[in-house]
Amino acid sequence: MPEIPLVPAYWRFPAHPASVRRARHAVAESLPDALRPQLGHDLGLLTSELLTNAIRHGACGEDGDLVELVLWPADGHYWLAVSDPGTGKPELAHPGVDSENGRGLILVEGLAAAWTVRSRSARGTSVIAGLSFRQGG
Repeated sequence: MPEIPLVPAYWRFPAHPASVRRARHAVAESLPDALRPQLGHDLGLLTSELLTNAIRHGACGEDGDLVELVLWPADGHYWLAVSDPGTGKPELAHPGVDSENGRGLILVEGLAAAWTVRSRSARGTSVIAGLSFRQGG
């Protein structure tokens, strides 16, 4: 009999900066206790960067805009998908040394084992990033 996979964790948050802290907390609490020391910090950083980008660049600025997060384990990784209603495609930037912005996806690139941007079939964009983990600690 095949192993039944875990049900992905799913959240929707208002597209507002206050949601970033709530999302970090929700993601951290959803991790198994044994994996929190291994994944908690990096997954928190990914959550913050991806959600901040979704709120700043992907939300349409309308009341009621929501961003969605999905977290699931598969194939030795924890995958995080952050989706927004925007149609733009996030791209890796190369900011100048004096620039105050534009380094979020550089951080994602450095932390994630793999990441990608996908258009959603109905409306919006998802950025998906995976962190590898070791089974059993």
